[in-house]
Amino acid sequence: MRAISQDKHGGPEVLGEARVPRPTPGPSEILVSVRAAGLNPTDWKHRAGGLFVNRLPLILGWDVSGVVEAVGFGVTLFEPGDEVFGMLPYPHGVGSHAEYVTGPARAFVRKPAGIDHVQAGALPLAALTAYQALVDTADVQPGQRVLVHAAAGGVGHLAVQIAKARGAYVIGTASAAKHDFLRELGADETIDYRSVDFTETVSDVDVVLDPLAGETRARSLNVLRRGGILVSLLPAAAPEEEAGAAALLGVRVKTLLVEADHAGMQAIADLARTGRLRAHIEATFPLSEAPKAHTLGETNRTKGKIVLVLGGHDAL
Repeated sequence: MRAISQDKHGGPEVLGEARVPRPTPGPSEILVSVRAAGLNPTDWKHRAGGLFVNRLPLILGWDVSGVVEAVGFGVTLFEPGDEVFGMLPYPHGVGSHAEYVTGPARAFVRKPAGIDHVQAGALPLAALTAYQALVDTADVQPGQRVLVHAAAGGVGHLAVQIAKARGAYVIGTASAAKHDFLRELGADETIDYRSVDFTETVSDVDVVLDPLAGETRARSLNVLRRGGILVSLLPAAAPEEEAGAAALLGVRVKTLLVEADHAGMQAIADLARTGRLRAHIEATFPLSEAPKAHTLGETNRTKGKIVLVLGGHDAL
């Protein structure tokens, strides 16, 4: 099968199309014929320096939408021909940027008939991250105030929609050019992080979702009400210092690493089926142009998601 592989770390130029053996599903696994596979910042971070997965050669990709080709022993949820989407177990279950991939059956759910493979392939990792942060960790409730940093990004723009689906009042930070986009997603309030100090305009927030860390993470503690929670997607620079500051303010801090989650994927599928969750597709690229997709993603200027498309018109 064709796959995008790398045998060293570096820039997008280290990615190349390779021919590798098609995998075989083991017990409790399914083999998926990939139709679309999203890209996420973790892909270019792993490409550049390994991050959690250091093995080489490496086929990147955790997002996947496609068609079940075969099932392993013990699988009862799916049969060949079923359309499915999901996230391969993060981080070590990597490998969706290929024509076929295997993964645990319960990392997948059925793709809603009303969305295409490109849309489904864009959702899993970013949507699961947002869902696990806002629902499983923060337990967002109707009427609560939720601040989403980098709200136009891959995780952020889905977090805005999930928080709104939970009945929250949502504040999003992004450059001014992306504010109309955020309002279309349902954001109640927008802040231009380039010209406004959010700590001077936002207060009494119940939940902060922070994909940025660093100074933004530290300053976000000050906008939380007592009892509020900050959920970060990156480690703290000074965990002990942060814990002390949070204790003084009477707030909580949690750092989330996304996990494969059948129940979470089903919730995401239900939101997508009912039109309450939709990925914005910034661009699509054929598998062979994965280096171009990485180059675009690393500009950090895109909205929503970038998706690799396989299988021609079958992905649409």
